[in-house]
Amino acid sequence: MRIALLLGALRGDVRHVVRILSGLVLLAAATVAVCWAILTLREAPVEEALVVTALGGSAVTLGFALAPVFAAVEDPLDPRRFALFGLPAGRLAVVLAVAGLISVPIMVLVSVAVSAAVVWEEHAVRTPVTVAGMALGVLTCVLLARVCMALASLHLRERRSRELLGVFVLVVLVVVVPVAVFLASLEWDGTVPPQLREAVRVLAVTPFGAAWALPGTVAAGGDPWPPALVAVGTLVLLALIWLWTVRHVLTTTERPASGRVRGGLGWFGVAPGTPGGAIAARSLVYWFGDRRYIVNAIIIPFAALVTVVPLLVAGVPPQLVALVPVPFAALLLGWLPHDDLAYDSTAVWMHIASGVRGVSDRIGRLVPVLLVGVPLLAVSVPIAISVHGRWGMLPALAGVCACLFLCGLGLSSISSVVAPYAVSRPGESPFQQPQRTTARGGIAQAVVLMGALLLSAPVVWCAWLALQGDDTAATTALWGGLAIGAGVLLVGVTVGSLAFERRGGRLMEFAEST
Repeated sequence: MRIALLLGALRGDVRHVVRILSGLVLLAAATVAVCWAILTLREAPVEEALVVTALGGSAVTLGFALAPVFAAVEDPLDPRRFALFGLPAGRLAVVLAVAGLISVPIMVLVSVAVSAAVVWEEHAVRTPVTVAGMALGVLTCVLLARVCMALASLHLRERRSRELLGVFVLVVLVVVVPVAVFLASLEWDGTVPPQLREAVRVLAVTPFGAAWALPGTVAAGGDPWPPALVAVGTLVLLALIWLWTVRHVLTTTERPASGRVRGGLGWFGVAPGTPGGAIAARSLVYWFGDRRYIVNAIIIPFAALVTVVPLLVAGVPPQLVALVPVPFAALLLGWLPHDDLAYDSTAVWMHIASGVRGVSDRIGRLVPVLLVGVPLLAVSVPIAISVHGRWGMLPALAGVCACLFLCGLGLSSISSVVAPYAVSRPGESPFQQPQRTTARGGIAQAVVLMGALLLSAPVVWCAWLALQGDDTAATTALWGGLAIGAGVLLVGVTVGSLAFERRGGRLMEFAEST
């Protein structure tokens, strides 16, 4: 039946068949290229082969775990489809796990695993060890995909959408870009850099990389027991979770399907069904649809880059100038929501009239800034460090950016409630500012900016010491920045929440009069 389902994908109109066949041809070509690249490691040193197989295998295993969660694809092997057959849960779990081996992604994975096995055979690793490692890796991916797809179908089926896929893309950027920049910065002098050896050593004792690192660990003369025990334990644990999942879905009444009703709700279909989730979804709609928000966000990278020009003209070395734009952007990102209530205009009455708790309003409004700011900083910090040239400054720069960003968010959470000022109304030009009779707007902006700078001053000082060569100060800047930033954010959200609940009438009066 599983084979019939696979062949059934080739049925349909001509365009559908052409698309499927084209995709299969491209996938086959990519598989051949990857297998050939792996086979070239037969003549490579053991350390290089171990790095490639461990890192690549870990990435593939992580992909098998995340793809079912974010892909809105119906699972043809969903255990609920077979509930009417009356099969015991244990037997059905085994049958579905075996049927899961018959799929295009697993076939590709098996081809890659066979190529890796050939490589380790050339490095004098005994056949049982090689086969065991590759088999454990493939079976882990199969069970991981089964478990994640079943759990996603139970809990996420109604909420997977293109918005959630966009979040996934941002997550990938947060992980892939810094890693790519880091790998590009390594100096390959004929041997594997020590940073990669340490990364492989860590991955070899994690569920994602243990099976793939097992043959390489044996070839390198290391202790094979830690990765072997982790790989076997991971497989056993996944098997137990899969068995429990099958039993659960067979004995649990399915919720009424409402995916079609929620399908067009966009961010409201992705966010949790709570007051804070609704406010976060509404804020996300504004942030990615209202040109006032879009213009404010677009200006930040350009404003950060403008700071480079006078420093270069003044003769500051480019290596130092490279460290300036990212903290400046972090400061502006934290400053952005300092007047977010005013941008709501009269729509703020919904929050006040419905009795929304202040903490739900404050946290919900911070979600868009976090969703934009965290990936932007995660990508920018490694790039700035690669231009600077000294990776020992990475913790210090990360600490400074985190502190400026989080402190700005915390102070903005208070400012937008305590000192809102008039802004352009919805639909108006973002460059059209209303006339103001007081200086409240300028004072609020300055307080948030200067407050974030003053609170971050100890972290900036530690970063300066790290720039002078003190590696301990770099670590202090990282943890100090996270601690101060998180503390200010917590205090800011708390104070802002209390102010929101107590100033509801004044906020409505402000919204109606501006």
